[in-house]
Amino acid sequence: MKLTQIFACGLGASTLLFSPNAQAQTKADRPNIIYVLADDLGYTDLGCFGQKKIETPHIDRMAKDGILFSNHYAGTTVCAPSRCALMTGLHTGHTDIRGNKANQPEGQYPISVTTKTVAECMQDAGYKTALVGKWGLGYPGSAGDPLKKGFDHFYGYNCQRHAHTNYPDYLWHNDKRIDVPENKNGQRKVHSHQLLTNNALEFIRQNKEEAFFLYLSYVVPHAELAAPKEYMDQYKGRYQETPHPGGHYHKQDSPKAAYAAMVSMMDADLGRIRSLIEKMGLAENTIIIFTSDNGPHLESGNDPDFFDSNGIYRGYKRDLYEGGIRSPFVAWWPGKIKAGTKSDHISAFWDFMPTACELAGVDAPEGLDGISYVPALLGQEQAEHDYLYWEFHEKAGKQAIRKGKWKALRLGAKKDKNAAIQLFDLSVDPGEEKNVADQYPKLVKEMKELFANSRRPVDAFPFGD
Repeated sequence: MKLTQIFACGLGASTLLFSPNAQAQTKADRPNIIYVLADDLGYTDLGCFGQKKIETPHIDRMAKDGILFSNHYAGTTVCAPSRCALMTGLHTGHTDIRGNKANQPEGQYPISVTTKTVAECMQDAGYKTALVGKWGLGYPGSAGDPLKKGFDHFYGYNCQRHAHTNYPDYLWHNDKRIDVPENKNGQRKVHSHQLLTNNALEFIRQNKEEAFFLYLSYVVPHAELAAPKEYMDQYKGRYQETPHPGGHYHKQDSPKAAYAAMVSMMDADLGRIRSLIEKMGLAENTIIIFTSDNGPHLESGNDPDFFDSNGIYRGYKRDLYEGGIRSPFVAWWPGKIKAGTKSDHISAFWDFMPTACELAGVDAPEGLDGISYVPALLGQEQAEHDYLYWEFHEKAGKQAIRKGKWKALRLGAKKDKNAAIQLFDLSVDPGEEKNVADQYPKLVKEMKELFANSRRPVDAFPFGD
């Protein structure tokens, strides 16, 4: 089988390193950008963030040789709206997509024609662009089709529901469905992760002479829990298992081993990507960023408590507590990012668009919610957010704000616009165990106003408007 059918502009002193005129820049001035997104990986599922039971030597090495952000946040707490925030530079009070809204028979509700993506900005800068992996932001042929939103090359899953199997009988290559004959008729011989990584590596090889942007949107360790034998064998027998009988997701006799195997498989392939970049002599002109789209899931027999996937943080996927939205973040760029550094800069997915634009030397679109974190990457003075905002449309609606050390949370927001606000001081209570709202009525009032003023209604995703 042929696998290759494959805001504000930057702030701080770092702007001196990047010309605002992309046409005047040489290839060496504009780094290749590889953004790798895990699916439902917990904040502490990596060794460099404290994981003890899952082995992630390659990402740990990236952190040792690069930078680790300890206060990075996903776009929200489920797939599509989190990815929309990443692609558009807007938080979920302003994005087109604020929930997992299905299209039948395939795909999800699309990004609008008028909303510009980071991939389109990279095309404006002269980059070759690729999406390899899961999309979920527009069904095939829609306004949100990846080929219409800035990607020269697309290989993978258009639809999030389709990505619920790791052994698909087809994937998409640009606008064509490509069969995976090894998985036809219920066979499970080729894991999609292998196909995605091989396609990403081929894109890098084919574009080594160009400035390129690769968005590698993996589907692991999202349920279903399944990995090839070589990775399962690494963990089978280590843990006491409760078999998952199957249903929406395929059955799995060893769900703990499968989860760990998926994470280690992804880690190994990050190692393959970095090795290729180094062998081709592109390391000093390539930045690799790795993070996750939301907190760990509770599906298909997964047990995030067993792996301590959230460490001290409360909540899981579909929560706006820290465990549902705080994401591991590692970046590597030899010669630019100082090895072994850590940053407590408070950042979020919507910061990626202005960051990428600054790296590429083009102006970011106006009106973004994001702030470039290039200065933090380079150890320079970094502009800070006044606050971060999230909303989530399932489970009666939720809203959250982080403002400095303070975290505000409102549950049942779709049913009651005036639902009580919980308030936590993350500097002394990072686990969000003690609601101190009664002690700070003025701050609660401020948060209430921010909740009201941080969003604009959209018809497709009503929020008690």
